[in-house]
Amino acid sequence: MGDHEAVRRFAAEATVEPEAIARARAHALEIGANPISPEVGAQCAVIAAAGRALNIVEIGTGGGVSGLWLMHGSPRATLTTIDKEPEHLAVARKAFTDSRIPPARVRFITGRAADVLPRMNEASYDIVLIDADPEGVIEYVEHGLRLARAGGTVLVPRVLAGGAVADPVKRGPLESAYRSLIQETQDSPAVLGALSIVGEGLLQLTTVADQS
Repeated sequence: MGDHEAVRRFAAEATVEPEAIARARAHALEIGANPISPEVGAQCAVIAAAGRALNIVEIGTGGGVSGLWLMHGSPRATLTTIDKEPEHLAVARKAFTDSRIPPARVRFITGRAADVLPRMNEASYDIVLIDADPEGVIEYVEHGLRLARAGGTVLVPRVLAGGAVADPVKRGPLESAYRSLIQETQDSPAVLGALSIVGEGLLQLTTVADQS
């Protein structure tokens, strides 16, 4: 086992997932929702807590796992969660109820992200988490940066999933999209970006207020 793999395994084993989120994960996996890993979830919770996030939107509900992690970090936040699969939203709704999160704190929207996002208010959210169709990730990030307030953060998990993005030999459309996203955001003066390699990877983009 190489050093990098040993570090990733240690990070995974060192992450303790709250019992309520672990239960939600089990239910999400039963319906094929493929939630974010505990390591990435813990990082999302820390970002939510550090930013004292009050308004959060996530694209891709994941059976409620990612939303629960975000609310774990910022219990006073209001979450809007969007998914095109009614079953995923139904499982998430039960997960939030079981976790005793007040119904007024979570808004569930059934629909395609490409249809819903253009209708949402810009510069209104502290955190935008994007965990939807990978082929639309660049479009969703553009929307996410529009929705995030100055100093708000856009989170994109799975950017390193499977290691294909880091392999220059892999030149499929998905790998190319993620590579372009990482490169363009790293070069942009409008955001501060950081790429975490734990779990399936997490791209973090914090918007920068206009200095002009």
